Amino acid sequence: MDHLKTPELSFVFNMELRVENPYLPGETPTGNKRIIRVSGGEFEGEKIRGKVTPGGDDWITVRKDGTIIQDVRILLETDDNELIMMTYRGIRTGPESVLARLDNNEEVDPEEYYFRTVPVFETSSEKYDWMNKTVFIATGKRSKGKVNYSIFAVE
Repeated sequence: MDHLKTPELSFVFNMELRVENPYLPGETPTGNKRIIRVSGGEFEGEKIRGKVTPGGDDWITVRKDGTIIQDVRILLETDDNELIMMTYRGIRTGPESVLARLDNNEEVDPEEYYFRTVPVFETSSEKYDWMNKTVFIATGKRSKGKVNYSIFAVE
């Protein structure tokens, strides 16, 4: 069986999302739910920069072990007025005590927990069409009132 070359990553942009307090629908048959509204944000990289439009949402499922499964939809507007839809699913997990600190909006070193997402971009922009045809991965950090990501293209 062939073993193929390990893909490399290249940095695309950093993004900071401002988020509101969560809506708490509670325990459903599929898990404990949280819905967090994205109130705005910014993103910046060498080839792309702009703002995150207000109104996106993160529909979170909290598993019994405290692991969070994200389902996010936001809209990016570049500084050259192009619109890019961004969706991602992700996982944030770690030791129970660390997850409790995150839930209490405490500052926690991102090295203490696992927070990764898989962004998918969709745009009608010719300039950013490359994003329609690329696989991405991101690392995340949760802070009080915001979430930071570094997004990388898988080469």
